[in-house]
Amino acid sequence: MTLALPIDPEANRLLERSPLALLLGMVLDQQVTMEKAFSSPYVLTQRLGRDLDAREIADHDPEALVALFARPPALHRFPKAMAARVQEVCRVLVDRYDGDAARLWSDVADGRELLRRIAELPGFGRQKAQIFLALLGKRFGVTPEGWREAAGGYGDLDAHRSVADVVDAESLRRVRDYKQQMKAAAKAKAAQG
Repeated sequence: MTLALPIDPEANRLLERSPLALLLGMVLDQQVTMEKAFSSPYVLTQRLGRDLDAREIADHDPEALVALFARPPALHRFPKAMAARVQEVCRVLVDRYDGDAARLWSDVADGRELLRRIAELPGFGRQKAQIFLALLGKRFGVTPEGWREAAGGYGDLDAHRSVADVVDAESLRRVRDYKQQMKAAAKAKAAQG
């Protein structure tokens, strides 16, 4: 089973065939809709005129990369910051994984190691790392021993908490409802203390 977001079918296909596109979609998945975050790697390929390459992005002129991100429609609500973040992630991929995003998860011993590797990426705190781990396990068959435990609640079989759980319109609605409940609970907690 793979990701099934209501985005351009070509964008979904890119996420299925390109580990780098999938990872960059997760990088961009903050303060924008899931649809925006995970369709932006496809738009970036169109703007570059070729498939995504971690080495190319890592070495890209930072100002030119920002211009690609900022061109309307912008790839993210914060194009300058997210262009820099994407470039930082690609530099880590080049330095540690020979520029191959799939090597981030292809040779791990267990779920804990995979969680650690993901969490070491720029912009990935524990929660975001757990969500990406759940996405890899639930939708892309990356299931090293202990992956569900390492993913925490995001790894639960019947969860509707994140992009990892989106398979159709109904599951997307349930994920959005869960996120709204979490935001409301956080707001209420902040107001109390």
